[in-house]
Amino acid sequence: MAVEPRILVIVLAGGEGKRLMPLTADRAKPAVPFGGSYRLIDFVLSNFANAGYLKIVVLTQYKSHSLDRHISQTWRFSTLLGNYVTPVPAQMRRGPYWFLGSADAIYQNFNLIGDERPDHVCVFGADHIYRMDPRQMVDDHVASGAGVTVAAIPVPHAEAREFGVIESDADGRILAFHEKVDDPPSMPGDETRCLASMGNYVFETHTLMDIVAPTGSDQQRTDIGGDVIPALTRAGVARVYDFSTNDVPGQDDRERGYWRDVGTLDAYYAANMDLIAPVPVFNLYNDAWPVLTDQPQLPPAKISRGIGGEPASVGASLLCHGSIVSGAHVERSIVGPGTYVDHDAHVVDSILFPGVRVGSGARLSRCVIDKNVVVPPGFSIGLDPSGDSERFTVSDNGIVVVEKGRDLSGA
Repeated sequence: MAVEPRILVIVLAGGEGKRLMPLTADRAKPAVPFGGSYRLIDFVLSNFANAGYLKIVVLTQYKSHSLDRHISQTWRFSTLLGNYVTPVPAQMRRGPYWFLGSADAIYQNFNLIGDERPDHVCVFGADHIYRMDPRQMVDDHVASGAGVTVAAIPVPHAEAREFGVIESDADGRILAFHEKVDDPPSMPGDETRCLASMGNYVFETHTLMDIVAPTGSDQQRTDIGGDVIPALTRAGVARVYDFSTNDVPGQDDRERGYWRDVGTLDAYYAANMDLIAPVPVFNLYNDAWPVLTDQPQLPPAKISRGIGGEPASVGASLLCHGSIVSGAHVERSIVGPGTYVDHDAHVVDSILFPGVRVGSGARLSRCVIDKNVVVPPGFSIGLDPSGDSERFTVSDNGIVVVEKGRDLSGA
C-alpha cells in the first residue's frame, strides 16, 4: 500500500490589496467579505479542508487583525491528529525587516517547514475565487518528479499583463515564465489568450528551501513569481498543471475551470455578480464540495411589508442571516448579514456588506457598500456619476464604493 506524502500548506495572505481600496483600507485583502456570508480566504481554505489537507499556516502581514480573528474563530480543526489552521504574522525572524515578498515570507518561516518535515509544500494565494481539489495537483506533481508545479489557466491576452505567463512544451515542462510583462506571449494556435499562472504552487520541500534561501553572494530571491519560478524554469525542474483537468465532486461542466482573480474593484464586483445569475457559473450550493465559513448567530433573513404596508420585492438576490427587507425593492443584489433595507428603498445590482442601514426611499445602483454604512432616507448612490465621483471611490467601470463605517447623513 502506497504511503501518502506528507503535505504542509502555506497560504500567502500578506499582500496590501491596494487596487481594492477602499475595501482594504481597514482590513487585509483576504479578509474582504465576498458573496455576503464569506471572506475571500474561505475559498482556498475550503478547498484544502475538503481535500483533507489539514496542516495549514496562513502568512499574514498588512492590517491583519480582522483576518487573524476570522481564522481563529472560524477555522478550527481537531487537534487530536495534529491538524490546524493558524495565522502566522511577520515576526522579523531573519532580521529587523518585514516580509520583502512572497519568497522571503517563506524564507523567514523556515521553522514552520522544519517543524512538520513535509515531503511537499503547497503554496497557494489567499484571494481567488474557485473550486479545486488540490490532491489531483499534488498527485500530478509527485508523478512528474518536478521540483515545482504551477497551476495555470488561459486568460484573455488583454488581461494577461497582470499575471505570470507560462510557455510550456507538450509534456508540461515550463520553457519560459514571464512575470507581469506588457506584451506576454500567447498560447500556441490561439493569439487571443495566454496561459497564466494562478499563483498556486506545489514544491518539493528541498527545492523550495534551497531556492528561497540566500547563499553566498547570490542575490536573495524575494518573490515567487518574479524570482523563484523563473530560476526553477532555467534549472529545468518546473512544470505546469492544467487547472481545467481538475475534477471537483458536485461540479458541473459550466463551472469547470472557473477561477477569478479579484484584484480590482471591477473584478471583485463581477465575481460577486456571478453568484446571483439564474444558473450561476459558480455554484455556492454544492454540498459535495462546500465553501465553509463561520455562520453568525443571527435570525433568518426576513422579507416583510413596510411599516405603512408597502410590499417588498426581492429578485435574483442573495439575502444573508439577519438581513431584513422591509417593504423595499431588491434586485440582482447581495444583502449581507444584519443589513436592513427600509420601505420604498430600491437596491439594484449592488453589494451590501454586513450591518448596512438603507433608509426609506433611498436609491442604490451598481454600488458596493462596506460594513456599517448608514444610507439616510432618500439618498442616492450610483445614479449621478459626477456627484458620486466627488464623494466616493468610483471604479473604471463606474462601480461606486462607499468605505466602511461611513454615515452619509451629512453628505
